[in-house]
Amino acid sequence: MGSLQTPIEMRSSSLLDTSCGYLLRELQMIWDEVGEDKFEREKVLLDIEQECVEAYRRKVDHANVSRSRLHQELAESEAELTHFLLCLGERSVPGRPEKKGGTLREQLDSIAPALREMRLRKDERVKQFRSVKGEIQKISAEIAGRSTYEDSTRKITIDDNDLSNKKLEEYQNELHRLHDEKNERLQKVDIYICAIRDLSATLGTEASMIITKIHPSLNDLYGISKNISDDILKKLNGTVVSLEEEKHKRLEKLHHLGRALSNLWNLMDASYEDRQKFFHVIDLLSSAPSDVCAPGSITLDIIQQAEAEVKRLDQLKASRIKELFIKKQKELEDTCNMSHMETPSTEMGNITNLVDSGEVDHVDLLAAMDEKIARAKEEAASRKGIIEKVDRWMLASDEERWLEEYDQVPISFL
Repeated sequence: MGSLQTPIEMRSSSLLDTSCGYLLRELQMIWDEVGEDKFEREKVLLDIEQECVEAYRRKVDHANVSRSRLHQELAESEAELTHFLLCLGERSVPGRPEKKGGTLREQLDSIAPALREMRLRKDERVKQFRSVKGEIQKISAEIAGRSTYEDSTRKITIDDNDLSNKKLEEYQNELHRLHDEKNERLQKVDIYICAIRDLSATLGTEASMIITKIHPSLNDLYGISKNISDDILKKLNGTVVSLEEEKHKRLEKLHHLGRALSNLWNLMDASYEDRQKFFHVIDLLSSAPSDVCAPGSITLDIIQQAEAEVKRLDQLKASRIKELFIKKQKELEDTCNMSHMETPSTEMGNITNLVDSGEVDHVDLLAAMDEKIARAKEEAASRKGIIEKVDRWMLASDEERWLEEYDQVPISFL
């Protein structure tokens, strides 16, 4: 109410000092001419003053809002810069004055270039993180045996709160470790595949089918990245072990067949041409599994051919044994007869039946005959001196008897 007690002249003079003074003077002239009441004039002037105050208040409020917004923008910019420094691991902001000063707008203008630079740095750092983490995700998927297509659908998450070079270096080290592991696994896969191909060539099997059965990606014809998971490495190792075992089994079988062939050839007096067909089987007798690596050296065809030859010779063996046995029997009889010894019984008929039935080993049989012949020859050698004396005595007796008979012949017959 104090404003109502203010003299109109003072209020008028204060208004006259404003830009509205001209209009106020014109209003006073009208009031004087009209004869407007003093209190009515005071009321109008109060209304004008109140309207002016309200207009100024609106402007002040608007200015306060603008100032608050600028303060907030400046605080947010400062906070954003601080966040960039923390997440990027930087110590200072490039292009920003060390001392703050000037109006709010000047401070905002001074911080804007630094913000733009830090945003660019952050975007570039995020790209680096995304690239490294993408490679990590891709190689991890390959090592785990997942397809890269399935893994590419997974979103790559980036922690905006830690984009420092230290964190990036950690991811790069992890990527380097995964690269080394991937290369190591690829080398193992290549070693296994080479071993499978070498063993398959030696065994005469199709390596491509074996490799494709383990996983199609291992076959170069499919043109896709090799699966290097633990499961595939385990299957490859198992396949190599299985092929090695098959190689040992076949070589052992060929060793057995080679010894059988050698014995049968010696027994049958096989020709060079017959033996030549299976010289490679005989050569394997002195070979260890690690020495046998030539392609096609222990195929199933070779084993089947050797088995067929052993079977054929076995069928001829019985008749050959009989011939040899009869020959040795004749030799034994001749040795005994020459030494006037009794020939040991050999039960020829029973032995022939045993040979036909396969119940007797021809080696043992012939060895027994050789032993009998050796004993007979040894006995004959011990009797040789006596036999020679007996022969000379018998010869002398024959001569003496002949002379006696000659003397008894009448002269008329001479």
